[in-house]
Amino acid sequence: MASIKDWVSAARLRTLPLSVSGIILGSFIAASNGYTNAGIVILALFTTIGFQVLSNFANDYGDGVKGTDNKDRIGPERALQSGAISPKQMLKGIIISIVISAILGLSLIYIAFGKENFLLTLIFIVLIVASIIAAMKYTMGKNAYGYSGLGDIFVFIFFGLLSVCGTYFLFTKNLNWTIFLPAISVGLLSTGVLNLNNMRDINSDKKSNKNTLVVKLGSEKAISYHKFLILGALITAILYSILEYKSPFQFIFILAFIPIIKHLLKAIKTKKPKDFDPELKKLALSTFLFSILFGLGLII
Repeated sequence: MASIKDWVSAARLRTLPLSVSGIILGSFIAASNGYTNAGIVILALFTTIGFQVLSNFANDYGDGVKGTDNKDRIGPERALQSGAISPKQMLKGIIISIVISAILGLSLIYIAFGKENFLLTLIFIVLIVASIIAAMKYTMGKNAYGYSGLGDIFVFIFFGLLSVCGTYFLFTKNLNWTIFLPAISVGLLSTGVLNLNNMRDINSDKKSNKNTLVVKLGSEKAISYHKFLILGALITAILYSILEYKSPFQFIFILAFIPIIKHLLKAIKTKKPKDFDPELKKLALSTFLFSILFGLGLII
């Protein structure tokens, strides 16, 4: 019987700050334009956490039953891999996570749109369903997109564009094209975290036929790709701050790029896949810091 500690470990709490970065940033940008609603912020955060936990359970299950999580894997031992949680138990955990996430998501939609706007309600219900499917299909099933090198695209869309722009829209019911710039920043940084994960696991992924983008590109090109992700995030953030300039405080987010650039220099010099593991936490937490500083710079 799996313990609470086993389930908490399987939920991988260290991934949660990155998952809510887009929600935080979208909420701050909305607040800077005069839109605030505590109910939307709280429900959006909990809904996203629900999706992330669902994704973590599904990834644990998918990689576990496929045998991808094995003795060759460098990262932390997962629940199915260690035997702490059985496949049957994990499936139940996935179902419960789906139900909780769906309830939270529907509550969020109701708070944002009420009963009046049926079309917007329907669109966001479709997005909730898409988020649930995306969370599960990364590693689960025969056509898991994480095994075809498409994980980066989905992370960019869901952690960046949908997270930031979707949250902003829940408040404002409209979109300004410039909002896509910080959304791209968060999306690129989040994709960078996945890229690091895949650079760490390149050897075990090759053996398991998990054809991530890193496996397809090779280690050297994956580093060049990583440079593009980090520098692209910095450029789009700066561009937004120039186009929407109101105060020099808007550039306070540059502080978050000090550890990010240090991380990039470290990643460029890294030769052994296992040495990418500590960089995951650094980039994830720096992305979280970036979202907070970027948002604060808009409202102070």
